[in-house]
Amino acid sequence: MILASNQPYFLPYLPYWQLIHAADLFLIGDDFAYKMGSWIPRNRILVQGRPTFFRMEIDHRSCNHLISETRLAPLPVEDKLKTLEMAYHRAPCFAAGFELAQRIVRNPERNLALFLEYAIREVCGYLGITTPIGRTSDIQGNNLLKREARVYDLCHRTGADTYINAIGGTALYHPDAFVREGIRLKFLKARLSPYPQFDGPFHANLSVLDAIMFNPRERLHEMLDEYTLIDG
Repeated sequence: MILASNQPYFLPYLPYWQLIHAADLFLIGDDFAYKMGSWIPRNRILVQGRPTFFRMEIDHRSCNHLISETRLAPLPVEDKLKTLEMAYHRAPCFAAGFELAQRIVRNPERNLALFLEYAIREVCGYLGITTPIGRTSDIQGNNLLKREARVYDLCHRTGADTYINAIGGTALYHPDAFVREGIRLKFLKARLSPYPQFDGPFHANLSVLDAIMFNPRERLHEMLDEYTLIDG
């Protein structure tokens, strides 16, 4: 059984969804510390040909807590949606993408972890990803462990014999230690092809919303398989 886990991010780029798609079980890391300046409440979209931040505002009274204890500030919903509409109204798949974005942005949930989980599940449904999704907080006592020990525990307690991580985690984990725990460690390396973004040059690593606005669902589903799993 293949397990993947990651902290929840706001509409992250396509490799995040490839990671979920590649796993037999994906756990949202909701009981990790919220870090100021992280990608958790924000991502980038294409505005007038330039990558521009698109974010949810955090209630700073709750930002020195776990992600699951952090709350969103009051959200100017219509302003956020107007930004998306102005940025992508000429995109070929705008209608379906904007309908998805409206469901996510209009979600009244103010708990950050639950808001992001809802967004993750909505995007998975749109992309046709059927991987079961849980939370690391469902694994009682796991948050008492540190670093790699948390991953070993998640694998043992879910019955996973393989753990996959994003390619950026190669410097964080030691493959030999995973072998000693009876776990195969693999890293997901995306090999996504550029897609047309209006008439300008291609900007990679934008929010999944960008890919959704420019590509039909059939092409998006193909893109989910455009990766290589590298042995740790």
